[in-house]
Amino acid sequence: MFDLTGKRALVTGATQGIGLAIAQILGKQGATVYVNGASSLQKCEEAAATVQNGIPAHGDLLDPKGGDALFKQVGPVDILVLNASIQFRTKWNEIMGEELEKQLQLNFKSSLRLMQLNAEYMKEQKWGRIVTVGSVQQYKPHPDMAVYAATKAAQMNLVQNLAVQLAPFGITVNNMAPGVIATPRNEAALADPDYAPKVYAKIPVGFAGSAEDCAAGVLLLCSEEGRYITGIDLVIDGGMHL
Repeated sequence: MFDLTGKRALVTGATQGIGLAIAQILGKQGATVYVNGASSLQKCEEAAATVQNGIPAHGDLLDPKGGDALFKQVGPVDILVLNASIQFRTKWNEIMGEELEKQLQLNFKSSLRLMQLNAEYMKEQKWGRIVTVGSVQQYKPHPDMAVYAATKAAQMNLVQNLAVQLAPFGITVNNMAPGVIATPRNEAALADPDYAPKVYAKIPVGFAGSAEDCAAGVLLLCSEEGRYITGIDLVIDGGMHL
């Protein structure tokens, strides 16, 4: 089951956390995985070295032309996992300028562009998997991350729209929305003895998830076994959105 031998996959924002765990599980199942990151080629190389069949793919999707540059570097893929994102904790009536544009560009515009660039190849192959990574904030937005939450909600709307349009070509389009996951992004918050208990109190299962919890769900969506699943939001959050 879940055999991805012969498939080419691109995972954006894959040098750590959820993205890296997704890249690792896809590689373990036989896919050739392009491991994307923005900070440096070295970091991409180090992450790719931990992925079976991993290939580094350095590229900054905060650049409006970054999607095109990454596509030129990697080429078309069978599996596209759009995990790269950025968030700022700023009150909704104060956020503007660079912080606003960065979130719109990376969390939404780059996803759309990479979908546009890869969809034609997937149509020709009569097979494709597109998975965006959203957030529990689609359901319960943090008061100081209103724009981040809105970009994730917009991305989910795009998933539902394209799932219908691409289904006749054998392409599924889905979203995976993680809750509180123990990744480097959340390390400081979850280490705070005053703040962490308040977070856990909002999670019915009572603890933070792991990147591997998220990767397992994404594997299903990327596999042949997930062929009858499209247009969904797979929420992996320990019940936090309820």
